[in-house]
This record gives sequence, structure tokens and C-alpha cells, in this order.
Amino acid sequence: MGASIATDTFGERLAGAASANASLLCVGLDPVLDRFPGRLRTEPDVTRAIVTFNAGVIAATSDLVCAYKPNLAFYLAHGRAGAAALEETRHLVPALIPVILDAKVGDMSTTAEAYAAGYFDAWGFDAVTVNPYLGEDSLEPFMRRPDRGVIVVCKTSNPGSGDLQDLSTLDGDHQQPLYLTVADRVASWSEKWPATLGLVVGATYPGELAAVRRRCPDAPILLPGIGAQGGDLEGSLRAGLDARGAGLLVSASRSVIFAASGRDEDWTAAVRSAAADLRDAINAIRS
Repeated sequence: MGASIATDTFGERLAGAASANASLLCVGLDPVLDRFPGRLRTEPDVTRAIVTFNAGVIAATSDLVCAYKPNLAFYLAHGRAGAAALEETRHLVPALIPVILDAKVGDMSTTAEAYAAGYFDAWGFDAVTVNPYLGEDSLEPFMRRPDRGVIVVCKTSNPGSGDLQDLSTLDGDHQQPLYLTVADRVASWSEKWPATLGLVVGATYPGELAAVRRRCPDAPILLPGIGAQGGDLEGSLRAGLDARGAGLLVSASRSVIFAASGRDEDWTAAVRSAAADLRDAINAIRS
């Protein structure tokens, strides 16, 4: 069974968690068994190993984050055991902290309906990342839900993102890169659909982030690329914060959850320290 339907919007829940924890940090829950503390690396029950690890991360950081973001791939890699771990992990998160499923889903018609039902209704995620390549109708089953978040892939953090996302497109009477056309569509869809719409923009491209923020001044922006990918934290915050000094979800996974580097003793303390340091670094720049 999924979580019960909330009566407030994803945007309101996100803002509430950010305010309560004085945080724009979103911790990615991306389990890699080989990087677990030793006693969990040798746990034969994969579901138990993942859930125990995630429970430790959540307990160590739940007062330091504005959201959590499990990436679907790290769970599906383990088949049924991973899917079971994802479902259990969803229920470990305190109710006031939203959970974003990073699935980058995008399909058409009844297939999109089935994805939305699975991710929102069956598993109870507050938001999901989506791929807009198939167009507005492919995202309609997600965007019509007023209590959920739909975070649209726009300009990703990987080196090859420009292969398609930077291609010049004709939008109306002017040329612009495709990622800005996506940002314009999200701004337009936000006026039409009741869900909270946001965007994914990588911290490795602060200039592009600034351009997206100008097109979408109030949208929440999920910011991957900090930490292991070497994104520009200060440049990205200056480029992407909204007029209230908020509006970003600074996503970090490996640099936080594997801060203990496989050590058994005090591994959750290392996770907490890494999360607190990043949360405080973000707030120092914001202020």
C-alpha cells in the first residue's frame, strides 16, 4: 500500500521541510552494496542490507535535509529484493519530509497512466523525475495531480548532455537551445496543470542554470552534480536561488551516504557530518 494522499501540494511540503530544517539539501538514497559498511556488505539478505543502510542514513540526516531522492535504478538492479527495499525505504522517511523518486520516466497514453499510478499511488512518492521528450500529453497523468511534484529533466549534469539538450531549436520566431525550450514549456504547463512542476538542472552548468531560472523564476530546481561530480556549489546557488533565497534542492548522494568509506564503526556519524557540512556550506552562501 502507498502513502495516503496528502491535502497540501508538493511545493508546500518541500518549503515546509526546507524551513523546518533550515536546509536546501536533498540526499540521494542510492545503495551500492560494495560500498556498504563491512557488516552490511556480507549480509546475505539484500533487502535487509539496503533497508538497514538506508535507515541509518535517514536517522542520521532527517533533521538536515529538505528531501530524499532514491534513484530507481539502484533498486531495480537487485530485482525483487531491490523493489522490496525501495518500498520499505519509502516508509522509513518521516512524514514531513518529501521523497522524490528519480526515475526519469516518460511514455505515452495508458503506459504513462500506469507509471503515475505505480509511483504515486502504489508506492506513495511525493514527486517523480520525468523525461519530456514525448511531449505534454505523456506527462499529463503526472501533472494533473495537485498534491504531487513533477520534476522535468531540462539540462543534466553529465558531459554528454549537450548532444541533444544544447541543440538549437526554433521556438516561435527565435532560436534557442532545446533545454530553454523545455524550461519555457514547464513555465507554460505550470499555469495549466495543478501539480507542482520543477526542473532538473546540473550544478556543472551554472550559466545554463541562470538562464533556466530566468525562464522559471518560481519553480523548484533539482540540482544534481554537487559532490562526486564536482559541480560548482557557489556558482550554482548564485545562479539558481529564487527571489526568496530558496527554490533549489541541492542533491548529493555518494559524497554523503558513503562518507565513511566502508568503515563499520561510526559510519552514520560520518554520514551525518558530511550532510551537516554541506547543509551549512549551502546556508553560508545563501546568507
